[in-house]
Amino acid sequence: MAGSGAATSRPATSSGAVPSLVPGAPGRYRPIGDYAFLGDCHSGALVSSAGSVDWLCLPRLDDGSYFGRLLDRDRGGWCAITPADPGVRTSRRYLDGTLVLETEMAVAGGRVRVSDCLTMRPGGARRPYRQLLRVVDGLEGAVDLRVEVVPRFDYGQVRPWVRRAGRAWQALGGDDGLVIEGDVPLVPSGLHDLVAEVRVAAGQRLRLSLRHVRPEVLDGSGSRPPGPAELDRRLEQTVAWWRGWSARGARLGPDQAALVRSATVLKALTQATTGAIAAAATTSLPEAPGGPRNWDYRASWVRDSVFALRSLAELGYTAEADGFRRFVQRSAAGSAQELQIMYGLGGERRLKEQTFDDLEGYGGARPVRIGNAAARQHQHDVYGELLDLAWDWHQRGKTPDADDWRFLVELVNEAAKRWTTPDRGIWELRGPPRHLVHSKVMCWVALDRGLRLAADVGFPAPVGRWRSTRAAIRAAVERHGYDPGRGVFTQTFDRPELDAALLLLPSTGFVTWDDQRMRRTVDAVRRDLEEDGLLLRYRTPDGLEGSEGAFVACTFWLAECLARQGRATQARAAFTRASATANDVGLFAEEFDQATGTLLGNFPQALTHLSHIAAAVALEQPG
Repeated sequence: MAGSGAATSRPATSSGAVPSLVPGAPGRYRPIGDYAFLGDCHSGALVSSAGSVDWLCLPRLDDGSYFGRLLDRDRGGWCAITPADPGVRTSRRYLDGTLVLETEMAVAGGRVRVSDCLTMRPGGARRPYRQLLRVVDGLEGAVDLRVEVVPRFDYGQVRPWVRRAGRAWQALGGDDGLVIEGDVPLVPSGLHDLVAEVRVAAGQRLRLSLRHVRPEVLDGSGSRPPGPAELDRRLEQTVAWWRGWSARGARLGPDQAALVRSATVLKALTQATTGAIAAAATTSLPEAPGGPRNWDYRASWVRDSVFALRSLAELGYTAEADGFRRFVQRSAAGSAQELQIMYGLGGERRLKEQTFDDLEGYGGARPVRIGNAAARQHQHDVYGELLDLAWDWHQRGKTPDADDWRFLVELVNEAAKRWTTPDRGIWELRGPPRHLVHSKVMCWVALDRGLRLAADVGFPAPVGRWRSTRAAIRAAVERHGYDPGRGVFTQTFDRPELDAALLLLPSTGFVTWDDQRMRRTVDAVRRDLEEDGLLLRYRTPDGLEGSEGAFVACTFWLAECLARQGRATQARAAFTRASATANDVGLFAEEFDQATGTLLGNFPQALTHLSHIAAAVALEQPG
């Protein structure tokens, strides 16, 4: 399951308004909660409240960074627009229904607004702009600004060649190329950087565009940069694109604005060309300050992606499900034997984990990892997730064809073969594999949904064998994965410990929400794993060094369970506690440090955002 770096959290307001931020004393690293996310369904960026883009990956979310100060303060690179006056006060918000960020900066002499986005357009899935656009508007008086463009390619490994090309600048190095254009009067600062000092008065506008272009295209060529009117049009077009997408969603009462924020994050983490959904936009943000639980989450986990699609569908966004379904089938070469638990965003199978030992790491958290060795793990729940997705898709009127059915039959047969063996499970345990109850139940789901599809569709299947195996899994779970003394399900066979993944059992149909065994399990999980209203994943050793914070998605799972069980007051309390871990613009990380009130882990985290949606739906529609 796609963990994470530290941050100060400020609760989002229900109206979507943002409280003022007063930057504190400068530190080497800004807290993770200080960042806002930009995405265009291809690329990703993080912008601090101080106006600095400290993370930008182009042309794809999992490519090497163009700005990477997030992982190395000195070498990583950045793009900053900051007032010269150190007494600046800052406030920010996303424009309603969009991932267009507005940051207002006020000093004694005036006030400006910076609008940031990764530009979008109709047809951008195949022909994206691959462009970071920053627009400065003078609102009051006049403000002196310093603009810095410090590109560093490939996680800070390459200081690019910066050269003039007509009215634009080009930065080239290795297989990376960046065109820097607009009407900001940039000049060289040394060999690799650009800088400008400008005064912006009320009514004035400046534009800064940073656009990915392959270096072989740039080499030896001038550029025809888009003019001011075109850049303004792209900003307006991006706002319209996001609002058009957001407007398709269902309305769910008082939490609507926050739910739209979670939905737009999930959409932005989706690779438009392939249908893959990234687990997060970052790598190597630690689960505890200083590391070493630092992982690369810029890949597509089968499980997390199915969860995301289920949550988006709850809000009325169903088109994404078919794209991901086809992505998995292609990436697995149409064969269950070739199925992995995760893929690169283009369907890549080789996700070898590398460490960059020369990078400082976020707040000194080392190692910095690129890629994820968990790609080769066995996690048996993926079979059930894919069959459940197929069943849900069938219920929405999209019946599998003969090729789809052959793939689904292979998945069911693999689940039937593997359920008796231990695995690494939903938490990707790096110690010895275990007989995990959640994994067994998801194998049951694969058999159950396979049988349902066979009955509905009429395709051939070994129905008798599947029924027998489904019954055997249930019997094993109820005998070995259940503690009769306490009357609760357990984390592993024949062991008393619990984990928060047990809260997912009723969503599979293995037990009903109000089954007394499940009610007791929910209460036991709270007693064993709850700290100050938030849940830990588990307390058992996991084969890794170091500690971690509360896992925010688990508290949303708790809220969903309580709501479905008719315990509305407790459910709302759990939901409110988990929601309060969001930063000022409504973004969630993977984990939260109760002692310091800081966000931990990769950011923004898809699993947390999708679990937020599922819990909100349960509160509004508990039946």
